[in-house]
Parts: sequence; C-alpha cells; structure tokens
Amino acid sequence: MRVLIMGGGWFLGRAVAEEALRRGWKVTTFSRGRSGRDVAGAKPVRGDRTRGSDLRRLAGAGPWDAVVDTSAAEMPPRVVLAAARALEPVAGRYVYVSTVNAYRGWPNEPLTEASELHDAPADADIGEDYGRQKAGSERAVWETFGRDRSVILRPGVILGPGEYVGRLPWWLTRAARGGEILAPGDPAQVIQPVDVRDVAAFALDRAAATDAGAYNVVTPLGRETMGGFLAACLEVTGHRGTLRWVPDDVLLRHGVRQWTELPLWRTTAGAWAVDSALAQAAGLRCRPLAATVEDTWRWLAGGEDPVEHPRRAEHGIAPEREAAILAALG
Repeated sequence: MRVLIMGGGWFLGRAVAEEALRRGWKVTTFSRGRSGRDVAGAKPVRGDRTRGSDLRRLAGAGPWDAVVDTSAAEMPPRVVLAAARALEPVAGRYVYVSTVNAYRGWPNEPLTEASELHDAPADADIGEDYGRQKAGSERAVWETFGRDRSVILRPGVILGPGEYVGRLPWWLTRAARGGEILAPGDPAQVIQPVDVRDVAAFALDRAAATDAGAYNVVTPLGRETMGGFLAACLEVTGHRGTLRWVPDDVLLRHGVRQWTELPLWRTTAGAWAVDSALAQAAGLRCRPLAATVEDTWRWLAGGEDPVEHPRRAEHGIAPEREAAILAALG
C-alpha cells in the first residue's frame, strides 16, 4: 500500500505514519515542517495545504492508494475541499478524520452514525464553529471522492503518548503531585476516550478496505469509567494522592468549568454516549484505558515534550483554586 498522510509529524498523524511503516507500507507525509518531526522511513513533502501551488506540487509526488487526512483539525471546509480536489486524480481513497462535534446533537444527546450532522457547505469559510467546520469538511470529501471512495472517522477524545491537548498529561501530573485530589462527579460515570494508536490502526484498516462509510471511533459504551481512569493515574504515578469525589452540582455551584478545568468531566447526557458498534464490527479494537494511561506516563517520564499548542493552556484547575474548593467542602 502507498499512503499519503496529511500531517504525519505529531500525535495522530505521527501514529498513523508509524503504524503504516510497521505494516510495510510506503509512506509519504505532507506538512509545513514547523512542528513535530519527520518519522524515519517516511518520505516528507514540505508545503502548506492552504496554497494551491503546494497542493499541485504534492499531487505530482503521487499516486497513492489512499490519503489519510489528520491535519485539518481547525481549518475551514474550503481548505479540505481544495486538498481533496487536488488529490482526487492521484489517490484511490480519502480517509478524513472528523469528530463527534460534527453531530448537531453532541454533547447533549446519545449519538449513532445515523444522527443528524450540522449543516455546512463544502466550500464554506467557517471561523469559530468547530462542529460546522468538521461537518462541512466531511461534505467536501464526500462530494469530491464520492461515497464509495470516502471514509469518515469521528473520534471523541483521543489520548495517548504524544498528546498535545494536555488532558491526560494534566491528570497524570496532578496525580504525581499527590495530596487530596478534586475528583469530579460520580466515579461510575462512563467515559469513552480512545487511544491514538488504536485510531491510527483503524484509519489504516479502513484505508486498505474496499468498502467506505462513516464510523464513530470511541471506546465501547460501558467499558471505562472516570473512577477507573483516575485510579489508573494514581497507580502509575505511585499512589501519592487520594481522591475526593465531589458531586456535579457542587462543582457547578463553585463555577468549575466543564471539560477544561477538570479534563474529561462533563455533565451533559451525550458527552459519553456515542455508539461505536459499526466501527467495532469493522475491526476497531480499543486497548484498556489503563494501558493508555501507563504508556502516556512512560512517555512523559521519558522527557519528550509534546508539540506546543494553545489548547494545552486551557486544561487543568489551578492548585490554589482546587485547594480553596476542597477547603470549602470541609
């Protein structure tokens, strides 16, 4: 297999490149080369996907059996459309990594692949509305490659070694600091993060398959909990802290910001109610969350820094604020 990875230097793109090389595939990566680092064994092509001349030059490096697009996280649909149009003559399939945010009902209601998507045109220049961005980008791929040559992957939260957003690294760092730890909500609350390496493997499986479609790429419902997740964080960091579970309504009264101040904590009904049965039937395999926690701690302990990203600063409650809330609870 010959695969082109849009991105390929960090986190998901890097995991896709490494897994493709492990399988013996010929790998080309396309990036500006300003962050991350090239994967040994892959052929890097430098360029900016927002420039038509760079896309035309990239197309000249083909052909490929498949494209796996991991680098359009916050780009408007028109950018994805331009890349799809440039690559359609030289690529057999297009695997686009979207998000559950593309659903109109996320995070307020349970979701399946049949749930309604946001409405956005393929050539839109959308700025701040992330869900509409991704829905419009999905449409750009469908319209260019057709339904029979397009694969759409909709992950929720992706964790694992190399994570740049900082959700799991923050919890691990907090657990390692020890003391009394503000634990959000109910320890039995189901959560559905997926390991970056499992997303990468599934993306390549779909790239090599003959069928197409859209898939929710999350850990199976009911398997992982917030309590199990935080217990794993404590275990790998040496059991230096103790968890103080605080109900949702108490945290809300104290103004704790969901999703960011205490990462992965969200009280809406659909945040962790995404059906991934289709992906599982198609071969998605999700390792235990405890294994992701352990491997991420090992990566952090190795001293390798993630790619700098502004979203990282959004995550984690300040120590003095956490202490004040715990003190107020008595």
